[in-house]
Amino acid sequence: MAIGRVNPKFTLEAQGLNSLGKIHYNLPEPALVELAIKRGEAELGQGGTVLVSTGKFTGRSPKDKHVVVTPDINDTIWWDNNAKMSQDGFQRLKDDLFEHMKGREYSVQDLVAGADAQHAINMRMITELAWHGLFIRHLLRRPDAEDLEEFIADYTVINCPSFKADPKRHDCRSETVIAMNFAEKMILIAGTEYAGENKKCVFTLLNYLLPEAGIMPMHCSANHATDNPVDTAIFFGLSGTGKTTLSADPARTLIGDDEHGWAKGSVFNLEGGCYAKTINLSQKNEPIIWDAIRFGAIVENVVVDGKRHADYDDTSLTENGRCCYPLEHVDKRTDTNAGGEPKCVIFLTCDVTGVLPPVSILSKEAAAFHFLSGYTARVGSTEVGAEAGIHPTFSTCFGAPFMPRPAGDYAELLMKRVEDFDSQVYLVNTGWTGGSGAPDGTGARFPIPVTRAIVHACQSGALLNADTGHLDILNLDFPTEIPGVDAKYVNPRASWGGEAAYDEQAAKLAALFAENIKNFDVSDAIVAAGPNAG
Repeated sequence: MAIGRVNPKFTLEAQGLNSLGKIHYNLPEPALVELAIKRGEAELGQGGTVLVSTGKFTGRSPKDKHVVVTPDINDTIWWDNNAKMSQDGFQRLKDDLFEHMKGREYSVQDLVAGADAQHAINMRMITELAWHGLFIRHLLRRPDAEDLEEFIADYTVINCPSFKADPKRHDCRSETVIAMNFAEKMILIAGTEYAGENKKCVFTLLNYLLPEAGIMPMHCSANHATDNPVDTAIFFGLSGTGKTTLSADPARTLIGDDEHGWAKGSVFNLEGGCYAKTINLSQKNEPIIWDAIRFGAIVENVVVDGKRHADYDDTSLTENGRCCYPLEHVDKRTDTNAGGEPKCVIFLTCDVTGVLPPVSILSKEAAAFHFLSGYTARVGSTEVGAEAGIHPTFSTCFGAPFMPRPAGDYAELLMKRVEDFDSQVYLVNTGWTGGSGAPDGTGARFPIPVTRAIVHACQSGALLNADTGHLDILNLDFPTEIPGVDAKYVNPRASWGGEAAYDEQAAKLAALFAENIKNFDVSDAIVAAGPNAG
């Protein structure tokens, strides 16, 4: 039995999925909310939010993502970063999954990835959980209703958490699997209810396809000046570094919070919604995100009280609590989901060691170094197996798990765009100052208002001709004055209260940078632009 609007020539049966139970095609948000609650997948929270928990998996499973080895893509994949799956293993996985799906109820959403029509990808999302259909409907772009009757997908994603993979039979690592077959234009997800896998598999797909068109795909947020879309800024950063929070700026217009493409002449959103971390979320510090959590928004893995109010300070379920909402829930957003090329490029790092300045002004070579490094702290349990707490880590291009091509391909694309448009790149520390963030450390995290003032200074151009100091060990130039920022935050070496202790910790971090850059074949100029480990 089928319900909803669909191209009669592009049904699930036409894709080889037969003998299924009830199929819900392209249900709107209220119907998906009702369905998820009716099926016991979710509860209705205050304000009409959709409260869900994902059980065992409260974060991504990057080690369970596999790329199917086919002759056409074999030489283009970064195999050191992407696990292989044989074609035979994928075929057995597909056959077994299709058999498992018979008689079961599914939701189908026909959506578009990418705000640039020239490079947009039609995506069909088939989800066992109705709230997963709601999730991806929030996060991708929705065609007009009449267009659905002509919709044909370029790629199909099937997400079936109740199916458990067999590692030996399916050539994978565990019962959980994300299998990407570029040749068949199909992605299979099984064994996990964590919703983030739905969006990240699409981003990984675009990370493979867009460079062929000369477009830089980016794990970044973006905004532009109100009434001036040419004045665009982008924010690179891993989960927990402040990407979503800082781009959701009441003084600027939001383009998007997580995934973008940088083409000649524009930056455009690859999504149509936001997926924000909720840890310590407050109306005071993050009003835009707070106000966006209303009817239809998904609140994922967050503790709620007896009145179904979310407690964002309670991390007993996970430190990776999330909320998901469409861009329509953000008042100050761009209608086009795009802006101009960015004059201001910001790398966000959550420095647990407390030695990085609040902001550093990077040369082109230093920008290449820090982009390839992707240094931050692992905050909370964004990935499966991550212990609670904060730990230093390097993630190439600020998103290594989503990069199917070699890292150098993305670094070259970024540097070309930076050079062609004469963008200024900044390294902004959203982590600790005055000491380390270790359990016995004396540091404290930068207050959000301080970081916002720093970001505003970057965006306004106030730092372009600023007087600078230099940190020898880290080889970083930092402005000695930042408008709206207390002087005590400016120089990390001075804020520690003991230069010897600071130098010792800085030397340890410099050594980590030096060791990590050895993984890449880069010029001496780029290596020299990084920290001095000698």
